[in-house]
Amino acid sequence: MPTAFVTGATGFIGGHVALLLLEHGWKVRALKREGSIQPCLQTNDIHWCTGDIRNFDLLCRAMAGCEVVFHVAADYRLWAKITAEVYESNVQGTENILRAALLQGVERVIYTSSVGALGLNRDGTPANENTPVRLKDMVGHYKRSKFLAEQKAEEFIRRGLPVVIVNPSTPVGPGDHKPTPTGKIIVDFLNGRMPAYLNTGLNLVHVRDVARGHLLALEQGEIGQKYILGNQNLTLAEIFCLLQEISNIPAPRFRLPYRPIFCLACINEVLSRMTGAEPLIPFEGVKMANRYMFFDSSKAVCELGLPQTSVTAALEEAVQWYMENGYIKKAESNSRNPES
Repeated sequence: MPTAFVTGATGFIGGHVALLLLEHGWKVRALKREGSIQPCLQTNDIHWCTGDIRNFDLLCRAMAGCEVVFHVAADYRLWAKITAEVYESNVQGTENILRAALLQGVERVIYTSSVGALGLNRDGTPANENTPVRLKDMVGHYKRSKFLAEQKAEEFIRRGLPVVIVNPSTPVGPGDHKPTPTGKIIVDFLNGRMPAYLNTGLNLVHVRDVARGHLLALEQGEIGQKYILGNQNLTLAEIFCLLQEISNIPAPRFRLPYRPIFCLACINEVLSRMTGAEPLIPFEGVKMANRYMFFDSSKAVCELGLPQTSVTAALEEAVQWYMENGYIKKAESNSRNPES
């Protein structure tokens, strides 16, 4: 039985990748930081290694004997008090993983990048894996770090490491326990904390399709190629309308003008740098929202057979999971009074 080494298994995508590997008969050896938990992985079938992707020697020991590596871990924050931490994890950590994989002679590495590292079309039409992009196009430290990390992956491909790159868009579904910035938008909506919206757009995809895309990239992906793991392009207003149909919670009707929100985000950013507290309006998030982040996943669909589960179904599962796991304040009152 082959063994897969998985980083980021305590996270949203990584947890689903680890579960799917187990379902397909793999042994899973997963890296986790001290104190990290993954409530959706209640199984004794995973061999956990405690450590950090910034520790090269530990990675070499943990990876020894594994046939394949799924490097899913990333520091996914739109604001960090110490921005160097984002680059240490996403860039240096990725280089450490790839160096260790090259040293251990693994058969294949699946590197989880992000559509955030890809280019966007100025007219809002869906971008693909070949849309031109430069470092100066990256908005914020998270995107810049993922862009630089993807360049590290391309460097190791040239050195002979068999790497396939996958670029997930915006996954939704059950198990986003931290939650991610996108998950937080859903939780805030369900808790009635989303009175208005910005004119932006995202490409949504079921998280289980993203996990399946990782295994398909292992089985059928071409070394050195990138594959966007996405599904449906939706404006934020359309996403809220879908959430309204699912939850019966009214969608926000007021669209915020971009310029005043950008100014507020700038003020929040200055205050956060002074106090060390996370901003209420993340500056990087507002800057990203100035563009439609639409993508074309047809390459992964055609070449890998990426599933395209209904995005509505993915949102329904996400809403159900958040309600069952205590993220929604209204859920408690509704359970006490079903007629409310």
